[in-house]
This record gives sequence, structure tokens and C-alpha cells, in this order.
Amino acid sequence: MKIGFIGLGIMGKPMSKNLVKAGHELLINDRNKETLKELKALGAEVCTTNKEIAEKCDVVITMLPNSPNVKDVVFGENGLIEGAHKGLTLIDMSSIAPLASREIGAALLEKGVEMLDAPVSGGEPKAIDGTISVMVGGKQEIFDKYLDLMKAMAGSVVRVGEIGAGNIAKLCNQTIVAINIAAVSEALVLAQKAGVSPELVYNAIRGGLAGSTVLDAKAPLIMDRKFDPGFRINLHIKDLNNVIETSHGIGVPLPLTTAVREMMEFLKVDGHEMEDHSSLVKYYEKLANTEVHR
Repeated sequence: MKIGFIGLGIMGKPMSKNLVKAGHELLINDRNKETLKELKALGAEVCTTNKEIAEKCDVVITMLPNSPNVKDVVFGENGLIEGAHKGLTLIDMSSIAPLASREIGAALLEKGVEMLDAPVSGGEPKAIDGTISVMVGGKQEIFDKYLDLMKAMAGSVVRVGEIGAGNIAKLCNQTIVAINIAAVSEALVLAQKAGVSPELVYNAIRGGLAGSTVLDAKAPLIMDRKFDPGFRINLHIKDLNNVIETSHGIGVPLPLTTAVREMMEFLKVDGHEMEDHSSLVKYYEKLANTEVHR
């Protein structure tokens, strides 16, 4: 099976490497020439246009920042839709607006192209070790056909409904993650300001009801002041914007999500938008005039 992969960023590069390790024939395109060179050295074929990838492949995976990027890859000049052929499937693993997924899926279906919206969660470490979680929307038979392919990159792959449902699940995920990071940040700043070791507090609570994957992933980074991006603040803002837009469209107030989104906007204005979303702690540190450390 020839697989096209477009979008070789923080998540896409390790995901594509896992496909190569699994023995798949990979065709790639990306703006980052160094990344293309790195993947070519592993055996991937570099294509000059997205149209070329669509023409040569049975399935194309996209891993891009937001809805406009996916639309440009699909519908733009030399886009996937220009090379579309019957039997081609697009698996969009980007985190985009659910309505955009449905719009793209409907346009591709007119060309005989199937689509799955399959956003992921887990950040760079899980992308590297192949244990990301994938939330999938689309037809059951298309999901079944490409389940093993997605499992080559993931620890969990779950179909949650028809096209667009994958990104609804991702919006729910991003809401929970954002609020959890805020809660972890509040707690660690409280401990620091009270003169109690944040590390000891973390060790004391992680085995109880307060324990979570977010706590274990982000508390050590916060205490070690390691804010290199696994998932950047500006991308989480994008996701929360999609959450809030979707929630307003269906009449679901989200007061906690909205509050955390504004905290992230503060950090963006303060110059931290390219840092990991664990830097949310810096918002609380400024309020309390302290800094969390081990």
C-alpha cells in the first residue's frame, strides 16, 4: 500500500517514521526541506506537489495545524483533489473544526474519495513511541479498512461516529486537557507559595483521585522549567477557539474552557505562544509573584 503523508511537524514527523518502521511505502510532502531529507534517508519518496501524492497513493494522511491548512492542501493549487481518483481515501489527522471536516468530506465524496477525520491526542512523546490516541469519524467500512494502518502510529484507535465526530471528540479532549493543566498549575503555585515542596505534593497526590495523565505529564515539566513545545500554546488556543465556536453554535455554555482560553491569550500576548501549554503555570506565577520549582 502506498501512503501519502502531508504535514511533518512536531507530531507528523514521528508518526510518519512509525509508518516507515512498520514497513509501509511512504510518499511525503512538506515545506521543511530538512525534514524531507531526513525522511528520504529512511526510505520515503519525496513528491513535489500534493496532486502528485494523490495520483500515486491509495491513502493520504494529513497532519496540519488548522482547517484553512487542510482546505489549502485539498483544494488549493496542485491540491489533493486535482489528483483524486476513485478508491483514494483521505485520513485527516489534524485537529480542525468539525464543520470543516464535513465540508471537506462532502466535496471529496463527489470525486469518489472517502474521508476519515481522525485527530490525535498524546503530544510529541506519544507520537514518537507510537502510543497516541486517535478519535475517528467516518464510515464503519472505511474505518475497518484502515484500522491496522492507524494502529501502526497509535496505542488507541476508536471510531466515535460519522464524519466530523472525530473532531468533536478531540474538542472534548482539548477542553479536559486545558482545564486539567490549569488545575495542576493552580495547585503547584499554591504549594510553592505556601512553602511546601511542589515535588513532594505531587508525589503525595498522584496516586489518589487527583492523579491523572495530565498531572504526570506536565507537573515534572513545570517543576523542571522545561517549556519546549510538545504542544504549543498557540495551537491550544486554536483548538479552544474551535471548541467555543462549536459550543456556541449548539447552545452549550463553557465557562471554564472560556476562562482558560483567556489565560492562554494572556500568555500569547506576553510572548509565550510558542511554548508548551504547560507554561500556563506562568499565568498563575505572575498572579502570585512566585515561581514553581523542585
